[in-house]
Amino acid sequence: MFRDWKISTFNGVLIASYFIPSWVIPACQIGVSPVHGLYSQPGNLAVAMFASDYLQLGAVAMMRFGWLLALTKCTVGAFFAIFLINALRTSTRLRGASDEALNIALVLGTIVSFISMLMASKVGEFHALRLHSTETLLLLSLGILTLVEGSRSGVMADVRSQATADSSAVDRLATQPVRTYPQAQSSAMS
Repeated sequence: MFRDWKISTFNGVLIASYFIPSWVIPACQIGVSPVHGLYSQPGNLAVAMFASDYLQLGAVAMMRFGWLLALTKCTVGAFFAIFLINALRTSTRLRGASDEALNIALVLGTIVSFISMLMASKVGEFHALRLHSTETLLLLSLGILTLVEGSRSGVMADVRSQATADSSAVDRLATQPVRTYPQAQSSAMS
């Protein structure tokens, strides 16, 4: 089953299996109770502290800020889920159709995680800083792997198409009958 998987697809599945529950569940808690959901999770705590202390947002603005954060995290989780579904289907994985959803999730997730890391460093929340820096590095490393493997797969596709063309030409030559010329037969007998 895993013979035709690219390394970036396999890593994407592993990272998606981490980000979907760890971002969507707290985002749903923020959706139910915005202020309580922001302050209850360690990943959202630094963002909530930055918004209330440095931006000096009121209660209604904190609710809107929490909903915006929850919407962004749910969007990243949705794109990871779309990638996961497409990656498990062989036909879409071989065409590379799941890469677009992965790339969108990587870009949005890296932006959210990097901004959260900056906010955590500003408020001095070191647990959240470690969490967001680890998430940022995970997403950046997968993005780099996807870029490197994406450019390499284009070259490999050209090599495979050339090899297929060469093997079909060899097959055609092998199936043609061998022609003997009269001069070659007379020189071989003498």
